Amino acid sequence: MLRPQTGGVTRPAHRLGARPGATARCALFALLVIAPGCRDGDDDAEHESATHASSVAATTARADTTSFNDVVDAVGLVTARPGGEASLAAPAPTRVDRILVAVGDHVAAGDVLLEFESTLFESALLSAESSRLAAEQAQARAERLVAAGVAPRRELEQANAELEAARAAALAARRARQLSTLRSPIAGVVTRVSAVRGANVNEQQPLVDVADPDRVDVVLQLAPDAARRIRVGQPVQLRQSAAAGAIAIGRGRVADIAAVVDSTTRSVGVRVAVAPTSGVLRLGESLFGSIVADTHHGAVVIPDQALVPHEEGFRVFVVDSAGVARARDVSIGGRSVQGVWIREGVRRGETIVTAGAYGLDDGSVVVPSGKKP
Repeated sequence: MLRPQTGGVTRPAHRLGARPGATARCALFALLVIAPGCRDGDDDAEHESATHASSVAATTARADTTSFNDVVDAVGLVTARPGGEASLAAPAPTRVDRILVAVGDHVAAGDVLLEFESTLFESALLSAESSRLAAEQAQARAERLVAAGVAPRRELEQANAELEAARAAALAARRARQLSTLRSPIAGVVTRVSAVRGANVNEQQPLVDVADPDRVDVVLQLAPDAARRIRVGQPVQLRQSAAAGAIAIGRGRVADIAAVVDSTTRSVGVRVAVAPTSGVLRLGESLFGSIVADTHHGAVVIPDQALVPHEEGFRVFVVDSAGVARARDVSIGGRSVQGVWIREGVRRGETIVTAGAYGLDDGSVVVPSGKKP
């Protein structure tokens, strides 16, 4: 009888039972090896995504040095130069009889502007002349009496004093009679007429103003801090508009700086003597003036749009070699059409962000405008 070969049957069964365990171990090992690689790939993707998220498109420029003109801008009015204007009033209380000019009329020296009622002036002159004649007669009589020894010397002295007073009063009355016809003392343009026909006026009430249009200055109004930087003789450029690039219509130099601050405007008046070659300037016209207070050579100048307000000052974003923007606080020396003069915070040759600076944070990656981040 043959024995069944159980060993041949069980050995194959034993091998078949061992293979599933080995396969599971191999699969687990493969997962352990692959999983870190998957995590590294995810981290790279997240880093790349974060990098792209912090990238900002902006325009950059390179800081350079140049000669910076420290310019003070102000607004002012065209006014008559001292000695080139006249303000006229009545010589005494009277009434306006005739008005012969209007604002804008050109007049020559000696032209009649106004006429006042002459009755009062005629009567005053007649009274003064009568007093003068009486004083002359009294003085002559006192002189004869003193010479004859009849009157004391003091009566002659008193008569002489009264005669001098009468003569002075007659001279004043004669001058007032002449001024009852108001004439222009200079050639120019009538700039104001406040007289009204038939109105009562007095010697403290200006009635007509005349100014010489060929002798004008420009009076600029500056803040007290700005006025401290101005000196007599500094050049001034005059423009009709404050817009950048406006054409200059005249030039001049600082002639005088007010010693007091105007209590109404809280400003300091700076008188500019206009050069004779300047264009036609009209009295009362508003102009903008630029005064070159100082010139700084080798100054670092950047565009105005690069400044970003920060706390109580300003800062700029400087781009390093890796394209990362770093915020820096800066000290401003001045502003002009050239740009902004930076005293401290930016060095020559450094790259700064101009357009787009407001959208940056410290550490942002700057991508030049026109390129995809």
